[in-house]
Amino acid sequence: MEINEYLIKSFELMRSLENIDFFDGVTNLSRTEFHLLREVILEAEKGKNIISSELARRLGITRSAVSQIVTKMEQRGIVKRVASPTDRKIAYICLSESTMAVFKEQCRHANETMQRIVDVYGEDKIRTFFEEYDALRKVVDQVMKEREKERKQSKQ
Repeated sequence: MEINEYLIKSFELMRSLENIDFFDGVTNLSRTEFHLLREVILEAEKGKNIISSELARRLGITRSAVSQIVTKMEQRGIVKRVASPTDRKIAYICLSESTMAVFKEQCRHANETMQRIVDVYGEDKIRTFFEEYDALRKVVDQVMKEREKERKQSKQ
């Protein structure tokens, strides 16, 4: 295979994986909303609260985008903002009463879908795929860091 074909295949793989929606049809949570909710739940399980700026960092989106998402989710009764008792500038993002049931149902559906994929493809093949993916990802990260370093050096 030529280098350009590898590049095209890589783009196709990324696009197809990105478009898999394990949560389709279960609830009306988008992938970003689900990820946000997961982060809120992870903190709640530790007995902690989370603020928008930390959610933005974890999700890789802007604080403004988090605010818009939280506002929509708040209007739908999924999350709520709770003022900090010690700092009036801080609002924690917390679960509404019914949210955990929605989250668990969505997880159950996603896990069932993944189990069917494993059943059809085979557990050994899936495990090997992810091991190879992890190895490839390390190489990609290394090469990208090297390329970034080269770019910085060439600008000096």
